[in-house]
Amino acid sequence: MSRRRIGFWYRLAAVIAKPPLVVLFKRDWRGMEHIPADGGFITAVNHNSHIDPFSYAHFQYNTGRVPRFLAKDGLFKGGFVAKVMKGTGQIPVYRETSNALDAFRAAVDAIERGECVAFYPEGTLTRDPDMWPMAAKSGAARVALKTKCPVVPVAQWGANLALPPYSKKPSFFPRKTLQVKAGAPVDLSRFYDKEPTAEVLREVTETIMAAITELLEEVRGEKAPETPYDPRRARREQRRKAAGATAPPSTADSTPEDSK
Repeated sequence: MSRRRIGFWYRLAAVIAKPPLVVLFKRDWRGMEHIPADGGFITAVNHNSHIDPFSYAHFQYNTGRVPRFLAKDGLFKGGFVAKVMKGTGQIPVYRETSNALDAFRAAVDAIERGECVAFYPEGTLTRDPDMWPMAAKSGAARVALKTKCPVVPVAQWGANLALPPYSKKPSFFPRKTLQVKAGAPVDLSRFYDKEPTAEVLREVTETIMAAITELLEEVRGEKAPETPYDPRRARREQRRKAAGATAPPSTADSTPEDSK
């Protein structure tokens, strides 16, 4: 979508959102040259703050290629926000319902029409204690294999310093720097002739997330953990520890003194 086709609602959203972003934050934007000038594509972005969609959207809006986000269906259910979401062409995600595949179909359709669809592959705000990208879902991988479109990894940092994940208390001053860095499209060509099995989708997802994490390492100047944080694994470990703490001691654990 060219700048000439951005449309009324996206321009209105920019008029509302850009002034506070410019006043409250500094910017460090890199890699705009990797955003395709035409044709459909995916951007895959890490997610570490409720306000980082504004940071990333500001970055990409200034390239002239506006993103269509996949967003929770509750944002489309009424009021001004719903009008903006629908008017700007965002894609509702209906989780665990009979309409769950609608987002996939809408994303594929948008890309085939030459638009950009932005994915947060983690599916929610990161739960990694140090705010690195965590284990991701396969939605972006599914659409990438279906369309064979460019997948541009994007790393961002800074919005989380103003509003950390799951926090309700922003801290805007001193002014934080919104850092956004786009990388070269991820090479997924070796997967195109394979059946999209669970194993292939996992490999594609891990390849995309590795590219995002590498960019974030450059932005932060730090090394990410070797293994991404997996919230499901963490929950299983917590349940295992809780079960171990509440279980009665076994006979094998008893001592001669216990039997007296």
